[in-house]
Formats: sequence, C-alpha cells, structure tokens
Amino acid sequence: MLAMSSAIPSPLYVEELAMNERITPHHLDYDRLSVESSDLVKSLANRLMYTVGKDHIIAKDRDWYFALANVVRERLMERWMRTMRDYYRRDCKRVYYFSLEFLIGRSLSNSLLNIGFPEECKAALKEVGLDLEALSECEPDAALGNGGLGRLAACFLDSLATLALPGFGYGIRYEYGMFRQCLEDGQQVEHPDNWLRYGNPWEFPRAEKLYPVHFGGRVVTFNDNDGKLRHHWVDTDDVMAMAYDTPVPGYRNNTTNNLRLWSAKASRDFDLRYFNEGNYIKAVEDKNQSENLSKVLYPDDTTRMGRALRLKQEYFFVCASLQDILHRFQRFHTNFDELPDKVAIQLNDTHPAIAIAELMRLLVDVHHLVWEHAWSLTQQTFSYTNHTLMPEALETWPVEIFENLLPRHLQIIYEINQRFLRDVGHRFPGDPERARRMSLIGEDGTRHIRMAHLAIVGSHKVNGVSQIHTELMKRTIFADFDQFEPGKIINKTNGITPRRWLNQANQGLAALITSRIGSEWVADLTRLKGLESLADDPAFQAEFRAIKLANKVNLAARIKDKTGISVNVDSLFDVQVKRMHEYKRQLLNVLHVITLYNELRADPHAPRVPRTVVIAGKAAPAYTMAKLIIKLINDVADVVNNDRSIGDRLKLLFLPNYDVSSAQAIIPAADLSEQISTAGTEASGTGNMKLALNGALTIGTRDGANIEIGDAVGEENIFFFGLTAEEVAAMRQCGYDSRAYYARHAALKQAIDMIGAGFFSAEEPARFQRIVDTLLQNGDHYLLLADYESYVHCQRRVDELYAAPTAWTRAAILNVANMGRFSSDRTIAEYAAEIWGIEPVRQLPNA
Repeated sequence: MLAMSSAIPSPLYVEELAMNERITPHHLDYDRLSVESSDLVKSLANRLMYTVGKDHIIAKDRDWYFALANVVRERLMERWMRTMRDYYRRDCKRVYYFSLEFLIGRSLSNSLLNIGFPEECKAALKEVGLDLEALSECEPDAALGNGGLGRLAACFLDSLATLALPGFGYGIRYEYGMFRQCLEDGQQVEHPDNWLRYGNPWEFPRAEKLYPVHFGGRVVTFNDNDGKLRHHWVDTDDVMAMAYDTPVPGYRNNTTNNLRLWSAKASRDFDLRYFNEGNYIKAVEDKNQSENLSKVLYPDDTTRMGRALRLKQEYFFVCASLQDILHRFQRFHTNFDELPDKVAIQLNDTHPAIAIAELMRLLVDVHHLVWEHAWSLTQQTFSYTNHTLMPEALETWPVEIFENLLPRHLQIIYEINQRFLRDVGHRFPGDPERARRMSLIGEDGTRHIRMAHLAIVGSHKVNGVSQIHTELMKRTIFADFDQFEPGKIINKTNGITPRRWLNQANQGLAALITSRIGSEWVADLTRLKGLESLADDPAFQAEFRAIKLANKVNLAARIKDKTGISVNVDSLFDVQVKRMHEYKRQLLNVLHVITLYNELRADPHAPRVPRTVVIAGKAAPAYTMAKLIIKLINDVADVVNNDRSIGDRLKLLFLPNYDVSSAQAIIPAADLSEQISTAGTEASGTGNMKLALNGALTIGTRDGANIEIGDAVGEENIFFFGLTAEEVAAMRQCGYDSRAYYARHAALKQAIDMIGAGFFSAEEPARFQRIVDTLLQNGDHYLLLADYESYVHCQRRVDELYAAPTAWTRAAILNVANMGRFSSDRTIAEYAAEIWGIEPVRQLPNA
C-alpha cells in the first residue's frame, strides 16, 4: 500500500507565497461550480454564448460539443489548481514521464466518468434536447501516438492521478499526428490527421513557458578564470518550444495531474527584408522549417532528412522538458544535491534517451557541476523502460548525424562511454569483446550511437514489461549489462486502466459487475475476483451473454456503416487489433482464414461455427511489407465476403484508421483475442489485457504478457499454441527449413499456392509474390509455417468451446474475474515504490 506524502513545505515556497500574498492584498474568489442538472444547463448556455459565441438557434452539434467540453473542463480546474498548489506546498518528489507518444483518446467521456457526473450531464443535455453520445462523436481522437507505447503512457498518466501520485507527462503536441489511414482499392493510403482543425478545448496554451532549443553550430572549449575546462555551444540554429497543458483527472479523488506537450515555434517568425523584396516564401521559410518539428509523429526515417528530423524531434522535447523541470526545481531549491530527492524521470523506450546527455550538458556546461557529481545525479534521476527484444528495433543514430545536429552531446556521449568502458575493463579485465558489445558506440558498419546502451548506463534502474521479456533481456540482448550490474534490470509487467477499458468502453458490463460486487473495482481491479463465484450462475451468465451480444450488434452496425458489409452477430467475433508488423503475424491469421475458406468450399454443408474475423491496425508509411499484407487481407476479404456459397459463415474485415475510439467499439464485442506473435518477440502487449478484461478468450503464443494472463486465468481458460521462445531460438540455431513445413501440410501448401498463383488477385497474379518468397525463399524469419499446424488445431479447439455457450461463457467470466493484476494501478504503484521513490499526495473532497 502506498504511504501518504508528509513532505515539509520548502522554505523558498513559504517565502514566495508570503511575497505573493503581499502583492495580492485581496483573496480572489471564484464560483464553486456544481454538477446539479439545473446548474449544468445554465453553464452550458453560458459557455455556448460567451465562449463559443453562438446563438442556440443556429448552434450545430460541434458548437454544443465545445460548449459542453468547456462546462466539464471548468469543473476540472479547481481540482487541477489545488493539486498543483499542494505539490508545491508539500515540496514533494515528482515523477516526469518522458514519452514520444501519448495516445489519450477522447477526453469528454473520460473526464465525466472520472470526475463523477455522467448521469447528471446526460439529464442536463436531455433537458435541452441534446444527446451525450452524439456530442461525444464530435470529438476527434487526439493524434498523439500510434500503438501500444502511446496507449501505455496514457494508461500510466490515468493511474498516476488515480493513485494521487505527483506526476507529469512530457511529450510533443503533434499538429497532424501520425496519419489518418484510408483504404483505396484495398491499399493503405496515408492522409494528414488534422485533429486540431477545430481547436482543442482540453488544452491550455502556456505562452510564458517558452524555452530555446539549439541545433548544429560548434563547440568552443576554453579555460575559465579558475583554470577549469569549459565548453560553450555556439553558432546554433534555434527553435522555441512552447508548452500546452492538458489536465489528467484521477478517478473521483480530486487529484488532477498535468500532461505538458511542446509545440515548435520559430525563434524569428518573419523576415521583413525578404518580404519587402517580394520574396514572400523566403520571408517565412525559417518559421516553417522550425515549426515542422512538431507537425508529424514519426516522420519517414528511410531518408537522411527524415532521420535528422526524427532525432531533432526527440531532442526538442527532452531539451524543453529538462529546462522546465530544472526551472521548477530551482524555484525552491538552491542545491543540486537535492535533485534526485525531488525529481524522477522515466524514459518510455529509447526515444527520449538523449535526455541523459542533455541533463549532463545542463549540469556541467550551464550550472558548472564537476563531471563526477553531475553523473551521479543523472544516474539517480533517470530510469528506463525497454519495450523490445529485437536488436534491429533498438534505436541507433549515425555518429555523423550527431556531429551535425548535436555536436556537444556527441562529446558528452564519448566521455560517458570512455569512463564506462574503463569500469567494464576493471570489472572484466582482458575481455575486449565484451567491451565492444557493451560500448555506447557501435563500430559494425557505419559508426553509430546505441541509444539503449546510453539509457541503461545513465539510469539507476532498467525495467522490462513482462516476466518473460525481462528474463530474456537479462539472458540475451542485455546479458552483459546484467552481469556488470546485477539487480539493475527488473520487471514491471505492463497494465491497463480499467477506467478507460472497462468502465468507459463497456458500460453494460461495468454496470453488471457493479450490480453484483459494488463499484470499488473501478479503482481496485483486484475486486473483480468476486466474480469467480458467479461463473457458473445461469442468471449471471445469461446477462453476461446478453451484454456481449449487444456489443456485437453495435460493432456490426459500425462495420455496416464503414464497409457496407453485413455480419452475423451470432458468429464468433475473432479480433486482431494492433499495429501492422510481421512479428505480430497478421499473415498467419490470413493463412488460417484461407484454410477455413477452403474447408467451407470443399464441404459447404459441414456444420461449422460461423466466424467473423476483424483485423485493424496501421502500417508505418515506409513499411512496404506490412502495407502489402494489408492489401492481401483486403483482397482475400473481397473474395471470401462475396462468395455466396459461404454466406455469413465466414467474413473477413479490415477496419481502417484504428484508434482509441475504434478500440472502445471493437474490444467489448470480441469473443476471441488474437495474440499470435512469434514467441520471444512481443515484450508484453496490452491489447491482450484489454480484450481479456472485456470477456474475450485469448488464442496466443507463450509470449509477452500472454504467459502471465494464462497463469492468472488458468490454462483451461486460454488457448496456447506454437513454439516457445526457447524452441524458437533452438530451431533457428539448428537451421529452420520453412519449405519442409510447406511440403508437409497440404492445407498450408494450398493456401500459399493460392496467394502466389493470383487466386485473390486475378488482375495481377504476381501481386503477392514477395509475400510467398518471404515465407518460402527468404527463411520465414517469424516462423509462421512452423506454427501453422499448431495454430489451426488450436482454432478447432476454439470452435468446439464456442459451440458450448455455457462453457464458453464460464471461461469468459473467469477471464474477467482474474484480470486484477493487470491494472496499470498495480504497475504504477510498483514503479512508485521500487523505482521512483514517490508517495501519494491525497486531495481533500471539494468544500
């Protein structure tokens, strides 16, 4: 259990407060805003008129949405201000979560549920003839992330606030996000996701929070008056970082934390000389180039210019964030020795790892701390979360790009590396190969900086995100580091917020659960254990099935609206929703669909469980293989869905532009959760947790958090198949021959041959030859063919259980009941106690 903070107010804070009270002789009073229906109606009318500036006679749904968003936002403000004020007054240690992504989804319904007045709001809207659900649809998803990394960060912010832990999120305010995915002739086409087109009522621009960020230039080295060596970074190109704040409410506890996102602003908006000469484009060129930094999430890094932009993005946000953190720290502290006692910084993957070199630059070059002291403070301040086991996915940067963009940081990294390798040599004398493997500088091919190594060396703790992931980190890619500092690498299994992923996304199931075990589960997911005794209760099972059916009806209507395809709501809804990547093996899912299709064609009258297969996810714009797989999915779907002999017994759908709102519609309707990555490749996964929490049974490999889900729900309530991580490694070491599996299994051979022969692409028979070559000629790196037979057999077990509704429902209820350990509240409580050293700061109820 987390202890409550009892920090003593900082003397500097007390002094500043006294000074402010002298400057402001009169206490400012403000309205205490109630959530009574009548007061909400009046607030809504005021906001429509005075904030949106519209007459109710001509107001459209979007106008009413903005008015309502402001009504809700106003009721967050007192909590937010009081929380921030209390953090300062107590001088408590805070955690700062650095992430390149925050996939927060929509804020309206989440804020209403967390503050606690959704029903009052619905009643108020009904009085004026409005519908909450319709207005909620006017809110775009905040395009601040792509996949699990950004959604995890959003869950963690929710849990920090719900646990009353002092925390900030820091990231980038992307103007266009990643992209809006459309399908044209079955192919992914990327369009700008202009989510800020109409403004964002949940953010607060902070024009006064403006920090310079430098690039390029050169480093001048000199001795100061005391003879000490100094470094001065000069002749730089400068960009300004401006803060935008978004409140993050905890669940009904009056704590509201902050997400601060940085937007790039030009240091010089306009060159009047060029304008007067008639060169209007040149006049604003510098402004446009500067502000490109925060335009798009993950620019295409296949070109040198794209890679440079991505590195500039990463440095831009950590540079601004560290300046902001040190400014806050120095307001009330004069001794940097206190920094690790007041500041903890968590690096979410390697994207923000350059922060380690930047903090060293600030401490050594700006604040003139000696190297050893600065390095000790840096290591005590930072911790790092690793999210991948694949060496090719670990971020590296060519030394040459660093030399051009961040010359001082390159010097600092060289110095860190030299001192670190000296310590490695002392610990393991006579082992140059080990030193080569552990070096922050990779010498194979083009010299490059290994950002994961920098993050490990510069942090006091490093964590994996599932038990198997952490063990594999220590045994494989980071074995040398684990041997060098045993105990530094620890596990913190990921989690999800039940507020978003059950209480909000599946309100029917949430209400059923509350009716049986009370509402405490929303803030303490372990309370779901109370559902175990209801797993065999016929009445509870019937209600559980009815809610699942209602969710499937809703999703079927959404599918019909978006694709024009009707699906059978009594069919098994088989769902795979995640970013498109070969290791996640959407292609294995397609091979199974083709196998089912062939079986149905061969015996149209055989009794089969009808199945609707739903796949969704974005492929990175430059990831041509993943985009080709999307095209294959859609071409297979076109054939299967239009075969009248199959009818509604099998449907395949690819739903475009998967985002948080889509997930909240798809996940509650799922019967089967596809978690089929090659064992040893998925660090954790959180989609598996969301689906299981909503009553979907998992079919998956023993990979990531699947293993822990199996431990929690029982092996009899999950469908495991395929090779283990150890078996995968052994097979690759011994020599894997994918063609032997192709020749051995007639159904597999038939499916691959149909793809290769153009059965699904008659107008272009060779369209998918590259996919066939990847499976048969290029080694089938992710072992789809090796796992195919086990996967198909496991899917037959799925059919058998689904054909027995009572047994299936029992297993689904037991999945929900045993998901308590996968709450992000548990994860964050462990981080707080074992890594960050922060304590709750409880807020009193509203007066």
